[in-house]
Amino acid sequence: MHPTRAAFAAAFALSLCAAGAHAADVKKPMEKCYGVSLAGHNDCAAGEGTSCAATSVSDYQGDAWTLVEKGSCTTIKTPKGYGSLTPRK
Repeated sequence: MHPTRAAFAAAFALSLCAAGAHAADVKKPMEKCYGVSLAGHNDCAAGEGTSCAATSVSDYQGDAWTLVEKGSCTTIKTPKGYGSLTPRK
C-alpha cells in the first residue's frame, strides 16, 4: 500500500472511532417503567420480599421496574397490559 494511502486510511479509521466514542457519550433520558420486566430482570426495588436488581419473582410484576427510554413506557405492551409510570398491584 502506498504510504499516502495508508496514512489516509489510518486517519479515516481514527475519525470513525472518535465519532463513535462521541455518539456513545450522548445518553438518552430514561424513566422507571413498572410491569414490563421479566422475572429476575428488573432494575431495582421489586416490592415486598425483594431487595433490588434481578429479584422480581414473576414476569411483568407490577411493582418491579426497568429503566426505559423516556416517553416509551406506556407504549410497551405486555400480556398483562401496558407499562406504567407508577407501581401496580
